[in-house]
Order: sequence, then C-alpha cells, then structure tokens
Amino acid sequence: MRLLEFTSGNSLVLTKDFIGDDKIPPYAILSHTWEDGQEVDFTDVRGGTGQDKTGYNKILFCKQQAERDGLQYFWIDTCCIDKSNHVELQDAINSMFRWYQNAEKCYVYLSDVLIAKRKASDEFSECTWETAFRGSKWFTRGWTLQELLAPRSVGFFSREGKLLGNKTTLERQIHEITGINHLALRGTPLYEFSVETRLSWAKGRKTTRKEDRAYSLLGIFGIYMSLIYGEGEDNAFKRLQKKINRSTGAPEQQTLAQKEREDQQCIQHLRLTDPRDDKKRIEETKGGILENSYRWVLENSDFQRWRDEQESRLLWIKGDPGKGKTMLLCGIINELKKSMTKANLMSYFFCQATDSHINNATAVLRGLIYLLVDQQPSLISHVRKKHDHAGKSLFEDANVWVALSEIFINILQDPSLNSVNLIIDALDECIVDLPKLLDFVIRTSSISSHVKWIVSSRNCPNIEECLERERHKVRLSLELNTASVSAAVRFYIRHRVTQLAQEKNYSHEIQNAVLAYLSLNANDTFLWVALVCQNLKKISRWKVLAKLKVFPPGLNYLYKRMMQYISTSDDAALCKRILASIAVVYRPITLEELTALVEELKDMANDLESLREIIGLCGSFLTIRNSIIYFVHQSAQDFLLTEEFNTIFPSGKEEVHYVLFSRSLLAISKTLRRDIYSLHALRYPIEQVTHPTPDPLAVSRYSCIYWIDHLYDCNPRSSVNHRVDLQDGGAVDIFLRERYLYWLEALSLCRSMSKGVVSMAKLEAVTDMIANASLFDKLVRDARRFIMYHKWAIENSPLQAYASALVFSPTYSFIRRLFKKEDPKWISNKPDIGERWGTCLQTLEGHSHIVGSVAFSHDSTRLASASHDRVVRVWDASSGECIYTLEGHSDSVSSVAFSRNSTRLASASHDCTVRVWDASRGECVHTLEHLVWLPPEYRPLCSAVSGNTIGIGTGSGRVWIFRVQLDTP
Repeated sequence: MRLLEFTSGNSLVLTKDFIGDDKIPPYAILSHTWEDGQEVDFTDVRGGTGQDKTGYNKILFCKQQAERDGLQYFWIDTCCIDKSNHVELQDAINSMFRWYQNAEKCYVYLSDVLIAKRKASDEFSECTWETAFRGSKWFTRGWTLQELLAPRSVGFFSREGKLLGNKTTLERQIHEITGINHLALRGTPLYEFSVETRLSWAKGRKTTRKEDRAYSLLGIFGIYMSLIYGEGEDNAFKRLQKKINRSTGAPEQQTLAQKEREDQQCIQHLRLTDPRDDKKRIEETKGGILENSYRWVLENSDFQRWRDEQESRLLWIKGDPGKGKTMLLCGIINELKKSMTKANLMSYFFCQATDSHINNATAVLRGLIYLLVDQQPSLISHVRKKHDHAGKSLFEDANVWVALSEIFINILQDPSLNSVNLIIDALDECIVDLPKLLDFVIRTSSISSHVKWIVSSRNCPNIEECLERERHKVRLSLELNTASVSAAVRFYIRHRVTQLAQEKNYSHEIQNAVLAYLSLNANDTFLWVALVCQNLKKISRWKVLAKLKVFPPGLNYLYKRMMQYISTSDDAALCKRILASIAVVYRPITLEELTALVEELKDMANDLESLREIIGLCGSFLTIRNSIIYFVHQSAQDFLLTEEFNTIFPSGKEEVHYVLFSRSLLAISKTLRRDIYSLHALRYPIEQVTHPTPDPLAVSRYSCIYWIDHLYDCNPRSSVNHRVDLQDGGAVDIFLRERYLYWLEALSLCRSMSKGVVSMAKLEAVTDMIANASLFDKLVRDARRFIMYHKWAIENSPLQAYASALVFSPTYSFIRRLFKKEDPKWISNKPDIGERWGTCLQTLEGHSHIVGSVAFSHDSTRLASASHDRVVRVWDASSGECIYTLEGHSDSVSSVAFSRNSTRLASASHDCTVRVWDASRGECVHTLEHLVWLPPEYRPLCSAVSGNTIGIGTGSGRVWIFRVQLDTP
C-alpha cells in the first residue's frame, strides 16, 4: 500500500510501498466517481504531471481536508495503484475493503452535488443540495458500496468541498437512497446479514468493467479471489458464489448468476401486464396528462388527510362516468413519485372491464406485486417460495388467488419495507372476483400504518357497502368537489380546443365558438369533451359552426347523437353488426379475429389499415390499442346494452350469439389441421411453444375458444333454424367428426384445455335440451368423455391428441374410430383398453401421497380430497381443475366434509386438529384443537348430526347421543 503526501515544496509524491509488517501511518482515504481522461493516475504522480486535469482538484481537496483533520497522508485509488502491474492490481482489489476499513477518515467527494448560494430574500429553509445528493451518481456505482460500509468515519462533501454531513447525520437519507439496513450503516459486522440481503444492496449498481460487479463485492463477503478480466460477469459471479458457499458452509449447486436467472424467470411468469405501460397507454389515449387538470386534488382536505394522517389508510375516490377519475389517479401517481424516497414503494393497477387480462382480482394482485418486486428485488424471495415448487402454473391454476394473497401479505409484512402506497383505478371495472379484491384491500389496510391504499370507482352501492366496513377510510367524492372539477375541466377544454385550432387551422371566430360551446355544455365531464373533440376532428373547418350544436350536452345524449350519425351513414348495417359483436364477445378481440366474426370483413385479415378505417366509422364508440378493439369507455358499452339495445340487437341478443357461433364454427372448420404450429415431435412440451409468424391461429383464436359459448347463449331450443346445427349431419356433427382432434390440439396451443372441458359440458347440456336421442347425442357424450379423460396429456403436449389420447381410448369410442387415420402407426401392439368408456369420468392428479377421503359439495359443483401429503384439494367437478390447495395441517389429512350450504369445508388430520375452511376463498377460518378421544367401543360406524346434537352408531350395537356447545369465535 502506498500513500500520498505533499512535500514542503508543495509537490505531490508517493510514499514507499508498505508491505508485510510495515507500520502504516494514520491516513485519510478518498471515495469518488471517475471522469474519463481527467483523473490523475499513478504515472502522473510519478512523473510530476497531471495538474491540468480536473481530477487534480480532488487531490487538493483531499490534502486540505486531511490537514484540517490532523492527517499528513491520504490515499486515492487512481493515484496509488499501478494498474499496469497485474499482481499489484489484484492485491489492491482484494485488500481495498480493509484499506477503507483502517482509514482514520473517509471523504466522499460528490462532484455532481453543488451548494447553491441563496439570495437574501429567499424564505425557504430546506437544503438546496439534498435533491442532488439523493440523485448523485456516487450511489449507483459498484465500488462505492464497500467504500460506504467499510470505514468507521465517512464524511460527504460537495463539489466546492463543503461538508454536507456524515454517515451518522445523513443515515436516514442514505438508507432511503440505498435501502441498506440502518444497523449496517452503524457498523454492525456484515457477516451478521444474510448473503441475500448483502447482494440486494448491490442490486442495480454499475461498474465500467462487467467482471467488477462481482469483484467489487469481495470485501462485502470477506472473500479473497483472483481476478480474471475477460472471463465475463456470469463466470465471475459463479466463482464468487463458490467462495461464499465455502465460507458459509452453503451448498455450491446454485450460483449467483443462476439465482439471478431464476429470479428473472419468476418475474417473467408473474408479469401479466406492466402497469407502467398501461398508465402510459391510457395517458396517450386521452391526449396526455395535464397538471392543471389534477393539481386541485393535492390541496383537497380529504386527500391531505389520507396523505398526512397515519390512521387514514384508505382513500376512496368516487364519481360518475367520464369525470376524470383515471387521469386524476395518473396525476396523483406522478406527484407521489416526486416525493418518494428509494426506500418507499408505490404500486398501482388500472382495471378495464373490456379486457379480460386486466378485469379480474387476480390480475390486480399480479400487477401490484410485479411493480413492488421491480422496485425492491429482494421481495422476489416471497414469490420464489411458491414459484420454485409450482413454476409458471402458480399464476395460472385455480389456486392463484389464494397463493397471490398469501404472497402479497408476506411482502407487506417484510421487515425491510418502509412505507407502501398501493393504488387501484376503476374498481367497478373489476368484473371477476371484485368482492374478494375489496375484502383483501380492507384486510391489508389494517396490517400496518405504513401501508396505504387509494382506490377509485363509480358511485356503486355494492362497492360502498363493502368499503363501509373499513374504519380508517377517507371518501373523496367528485360530485362534492364540483368547483375544483369544473376548473379542471375548463382548463382541459382550453387545451383541447387549442390543439384542434392548430391542427384544423381554425380562425379566432371558430376557436372561440368551439370553446364557448364546450364550456357551456361539458357538465364537468372530461369524457364528453374528449368525444366531441374527437368528432370535430372529422368535420371540415367550414362546417364546424353549423355542426357544433348537433353534439348535445350529457354523455347519454352524446351517445344517442353518435348512434343517429351511424344510422344515417352508408355503412350503418356494417357498423351496427360490429358494435353488436363487440358488445357480446367474452373478451376484447383483435382486428384479425373480427374478420372471422363479421361476414363483410372475411377477406380483410391482411388489410389492417382498412379495418382500422372501418372501426373509425363506428361513431367513436370504439378505440383500437395494439390491434385490439375496446369500447372507448365502459359507459359506452353500458349505453348500447341498455338505451340502444333494440337498435343493435333488432332480432335479439340470441341472434347475434348465433351468428357469432356460426361464423366461429366456419372459421375453425377451415383453419384447423394437424400440427398447425409444425411442432413435429409428439412430446413437444407446451411450455416451449411460441406463436409462429405468421400465426395460423391469429384469425380463429377467439372462435376456437368461445364457439360453444355463443351456441349455448343463442338458446337453440327457441329456434328451429338453430336446432338444425345440433342433429345428425348438422354443422356441429360434421365438425366433431372431421375436426375434433385438431380442435383439442388448438385448445392446448391456446392454453385453454380447461375451458374446452367446460365447453363440452355445455355442448352436452344443449344437446340434452333438444332431446333427439340420435347418433349425434352419443357422439357429443363420447367427445366429452374423451377430453375429460385425456385433458392432462393434451394440455401438456398438444400433439398427444394423436398419440396417447387415441391409443388409450376404448375400442368403440366414436372419436377413436373417426380419427383412426391419425393413429400412431409405429405402435403395432396397442394396449387392450376395453370396448367402452368405464365408469371413471376423470382422473384428478395433483396429490403426492395416498388420498384417504373425498366429498362432493351439496350442489355437486366441487369435490374435496384429503391426502396423506397433508393437503386438501378442492376441484371443479365439471372441468376437473384444481380450484384450491388448502395447506396448514402438519400431518396426514384423514377426512373432509362440506357444510349443508357448501360454504364451509371441514378437514380432520392426524395432527389432532380439525380445520374449517371458507369454501369460496380457500382460507382457514377456524382451527379446532379440543377434540374428544373415543374409546374403541364408541368409535362410529355411522353418525348423524342435528343442530348441536350428534348421534353415533357403534360396532357394539350401541347408539350414543350427546350434545355439544361450541363457543362462537
């Protein structure tokens, strides 16, 4: 180790190289970030040069500060290490943590932090440098982590050399910026922190050379390791991990690089959507966010109560459609971000009723967790605990809500977490499991005063009823803040009219007329203004004044005007058919999928521009994002399904469903074929399947999944024409005989086999309604047995529809005989399965040990199974899908039973407890531990319960009757 000093002649020189037992004099040490080409290096010091480099100022600063602290010597990495000597460089890097640790003083020189001079009139008292301090590059570099943690005394200095504070006085800010534990900053030995925790401190830090990301951690883990520049980051981390494992006694099988890859895979599986992208899309769709349209809420007393009071943990923003709730939340998110520290987290989600990916409670939790993990990567450990066992299926199977709820609560209880703000927009557009989501929000808002929620919705009684249970909530009603909302809308109108005037080259007269009309009729509704401006864009400038008043005030009146415009256009019939189709489909469809459902568009799948133009004719009811068609707002769909029902459904909604069924069946009959994705290998796993380009299922994917649903909802019993399809030689009969196996393959490729099982049950139910007692009926029953029996094999490997499914079906199975040509010819001796389907409808796989008890719910929709693997599984009796996996018993589970109303499920275990579960949520509500041990002569052969009276019939011939009194929890 060499040190620096200035001679009496004010020349910078190096001391001798202290080695071995040489006594090193007290010294100061510098921590800084490098500027390319401007640092004074070892060669400069030896040659007496470098004074013209900007880095020389740091040397002078270090010298002067060391003198103030009574120190003659100081050390600076750029000057004191001969980097041309590989041995010396290696020794220096391995010793650097110790060198910083042994320094009397460490000076952190922040070249990007300045102390601005104040004017005498300046009344503000906050630190002018703190914002720059929090954003300093020094906190992002890999090497500075050990330079922060190793020394006893660390002082932070501005570019002017002014002391900002030290590691103690700035502890709160440093913790918030870096996320490093307070105890670590106070000098607690680093070995007392887990490997994972120490690695999390380095997450996101950067080094110039890739390998240095690993090498800069040597001191943090007390490791000595040779340097091999050129080996790459992964190899450097692998070697570091082996060293760590040896020093901690941990197994060597998992490297740091491997852990990072597995973390990344877990995050990829978790991600359903990135709410940040959704927010950006929403803002762009609405023409950008305007500060003056939301800033009023920051001064609102209800918002300030939520923000400032610890006990106010839930803010509910409610208002009528089109009042700007979504953009208000976008603005709140932006403002909260500005005041957040690195240690504080914020996560948000935007629900949308017309998009099945983001209109359900499960999607909300996935989105919120995804953003939290992205901001604080160490939180992925809570997800990994379950993901390591289940893989991607964790986020896809029927247990996903239970699993995600548990993960989310564990994250919120993580001791490393500071304050967390959680935001959900448009609760009323959460179509699936909204009660579960509301219950979850209420429960988690009471976990900690550090967890705060903001939710928004329309004025919905069911939401209000649920949120009334939360004692710590604040309600912000837009209808009660009309003055603020009106001012925001007026600003929005001025902005949009200015844009219009520039784009359409309006005269001042036209611009003022449009401004006046919108201001007079907006009724504090952003959406109304946006829709009118969208329509004005399509009107020639010279017609604007004449046409302006055809846009009536009020959303519903405007929607009526839009329908009148459509009805008088040349394309009225086509537009109404498109609107009717979009109104009844079960999820938003793509432009390509629309061409399969509307006959006039059947040849336009490759002409997306024309399709966009046609959607534009639909009176601004629809919008397109990423080639997917949505309603411009939920209120637009509601209007069509109520006010204009007879206009777009002149023959009733059932007729539209029938058209969509017929078009869907035609599309998949033409499209589906064996090995449509050219996988070739029968064993090809579904996890490795990706959509080819072009995708042969792009046009028919929706049709493939939902054709039976439209058949079911068209009520075929009500029309003789509809029944024709459900008889021998009908359209469905022909499809099953010619395309059924190809359809099963396609369902697997669409990840919708469970949906297919439910669909076949619906088809059988529809067939039973017609009551033909024909060959077609038998074919449908056989096809249903086929998909139920072979679901698992085809779901995991699509081409097993032509191998395992055919080989292991009965000889007289209709499907096996119809698709004999698809039989695997390379199997000469096929197993003897029998002639007909057995009594077994389905085999439910999932338990890892003996199943000792099963019970159907009294409505026969669910089946519970108890196993020696210590878990209870609840299955959907129609699809065979596992809905919940109930974990909690510490020994094998011997018995299960549903309550009479099927709302509760009881499980008895050899751990001497009975657990009572909420059958709708899969959560344990009671654990009963005070159980009665029965002597052999009283052990039941049968039993009966009436109220609180239990009768037990025993093997000795006795009947034992007793009463119990249970305390209500």
